[in-house]
Amino acid sequence: MLIFTSPGQGSQKPGILEPWISDPVAFDQLKSLDRIVDFDLIEAGTSWDSERLRDTRIAQPLIFAASIVCAQSALQAGAKPTAVAGHSIGEWAASVIAGVLSVTDAMTLVTARADAMALACNNAATGLVAVLGGDRTEVLETVNAHGLELANDNGPGQLVVGGSADRLAEFSANPPGRARIRALAVAGGFHTEAMRPAVAAVRSAAARITPTAATIPLISNRDGEQVTDRDEILNRMIDQIALPVRWDLVMDTIAGNGAAATIETCPAGTLSAILRRRIPTLATHPLNSPADIEALTQSNLLNFDLAEVHQ
Repeated sequence: MLIFTSPGQGSQKPGILEPWISDPVAFDQLKSLDRIVDFDLIEAGTSWDSERLRDTRIAQPLIFAASIVCAQSALQAGAKPTAVAGHSIGEWAASVIAGVLSVTDAMTLVTARADAMALACNNAATGLVAVLGGDRTEVLETVNAHGLELANDNGPGQLVVGGSADRLAEFSANPPGRARIRALAVAGGFHTEAMRPAVAAVRSAAARITPTAATIPLISNRDGEQVTDRDEILNRMIDQIALPVRWDLVMDTIAGNGAAATIETCPAGTLSAILRRRIPTLATHPLNSPADIEALTQSNLLNFDLAEVHQ
């Protein structure tokens, strides 16, 4: 079994589109996506520095675009995933690979999502911190005691907590035993109740979109369930804006499925590393350029039937 995974916000880095602009098919797709956003997508992905790319309104559409051109290239090379998963914004790329949303419709909603989440960050001073190590039960009890929320669970010893800036400061000053706290450079409390206004905004935008039947299951961030119903997939992704990303449960499902390999779409690396720690026997293939795909093709690792991303 081959699982495609797509990364979330924070994976963006300068130059992530540079390797793809020399590929005529990828470049045409990027030009098409550029017409949907209100900034220069190709310039952002080839020449903007990390500070400019940190902006939520830029990072999310850019990550989506990089993941899509990478996925299309891998699929055209012969890869056929048996399921897909994405981390936060990565679920939107996964939904395209699964056939639920067209590339154009997904980018339209990704742009609405990014704008709405950025706007929600202006409503109150909120943020996120990573909690590394410590006893999970003790960490979660301390999180609740401070009135904070679990925003992301990447597995043992890797939690992300969100909430108001003052409560995060108190929590960081008095961390749970054996836990290290690291502030994350994000605009606000993503995947917490602070994002509730963004859920409503994206749901309104999605009312104009008609999803199609999934061709392969999407492993949901909510609970690790494999979902194929088109409306449920779209509703879950919208709700997820204000719900914790349970990547730990996604990995449990990947492990339980007996997956032999994963392909992580560009900008790749983070999810592959997390998966290797959780499932040491899993062959992970982070793809960041056409050269990476060519290397897999030459090594016969893409010995799968041809599939296609729906336009």
